[in-house]
Amino acid sequence: MKEVELLAPAGSFEKAKIAFLYGADAVYAGTSSLSLRTRADMQDNDLENTIKYAHSIGKKVYVTLNIFAWDEKYEEIIEMAKKLEELKPDGIIAADGGVMEILKQYAPSVAINVSTQANIVSMHSANFWRKNGAKRMIMAREMNKQQLKYIMENKPEDMEIEIFVHGAICFAYSGRCFLSDFLSCRSANLGDCAQSCRWSYNLYAEEKNNPGEYMPIETNEYGTSIFSSKDLCLIKEIPEIIEMGVDSLKIEGRLKTEYYLASVINAYRNAIDDYKKDPTNYDYTKYLKELEKVKTRGLTTFYFNDRNNKDIQEYSGRQYNDNYEFGGKVVEYNEDISTIEIKNKLIVGDILEIIVPNQIEPVEFKIEKLYDSETNEEIIEVSPGVKGQQVKMKLPIKCEKDWILRRKK
Repeated sequence: MKEVELLAPAGSFEKAKIAFLYGADAVYAGTSSLSLRTRADMQDNDLENTIKYAHSIGKKVYVTLNIFAWDEKYEEIIEMAKKLEELKPDGIIAADGGVMEILKQYAPSVAINVSTQANIVSMHSANFWRKNGAKRMIMAREMNKQQLKYIMENKPEDMEIEIFVHGAICFAYSGRCFLSDFLSCRSANLGDCAQSCRWSYNLYAEEKNNPGEYMPIETNEYGTSIFSSKDLCLIKEIPEIIEMGVDSLKIEGRLKTEYYLASVINAYRNAIDDYKKDPTNYDYTKYLKELEKVKTRGLTTFYFNDRNNKDIQEYSGRQYNDNYEFGGKVVEYNEDISTIEIKNKLIVGDILEIIVPNQIEPVEFKIEKLYDSETNEEIIEVSPGVKGQQVKMKLPIKCEKDWILRRKK
């Protein structure tokens, strides 16, 4: 069975470390201003640290430089290309043909991965990019499995294929959208998307017999999120995807929390490893159970199984999971009392779950006692006040630094 890469988002150096801790083989991280997530907290020094750290533990980093660039951006792009030639990431993700020409000239030793923004949906398109110097094709999310299988069976052996398996889906064609720029002067294609497709809208229908008269279409007091899609989830389809020989399975979410990353990456890491160990007894439901705990919207397989699938849109808007939330992160483990960085209010009696790397079942326990992180005095509750707020408590198992705690609400 062919090895498959689990590729995770890294919106910061800290998030990259969490991604690797929970089983990612590689991460993709943006430059400070030239990727499609410029609001992620990945500054250039963080990028350098991420690449060095990843390579020190045998992992990979792909750098996103996937904006559609105006001419005035190219001076900055050239400087970044020179910098990446020095840093030697494992690939640069780009979508703009002009940007790729710059990369070939100024970062010739770094592989080019064609972004999903380029909307590759055919063998012909993939071959075009290969002839123009690209090594890996990140396929459009709009493809179904028959189309993907055709490409896998007919591509050149040295062409790598990457697909998204989990995360937010853009209403536009693989993310090539101008709605945000039109409505809020924030260009998605320059990394500053306002997520206008997630807004609530009010709909009106023009009366047929009274032109110019408009009647509201009732939804609820907030309108309806007519452009908002559910989140992609292909956990059930992991066996099919692996058997096709896809090189890399990608998770979306550079702006998501460390809690989200730990939960989702851990689920897919276990799913991939369990299938490889025992292909005949793959049970996706236990992984889906974990993914359901962190969903922000409904889940969909999009067009992967069925081009006519209509279970895609999330008309009610963002649906947060009310049952679980980010509890905290282990700062220091001690057999008696451990130090935790809290992310939400914690109270004695709360039920927490420890998300254990490479173990699908979390370890559940009740908070029996809490202690002030500075005075060690016993307290009843603690709330986030400042960044990095800490508390002390006893953990039921031996934990490592940065393990994530989930709070059951």
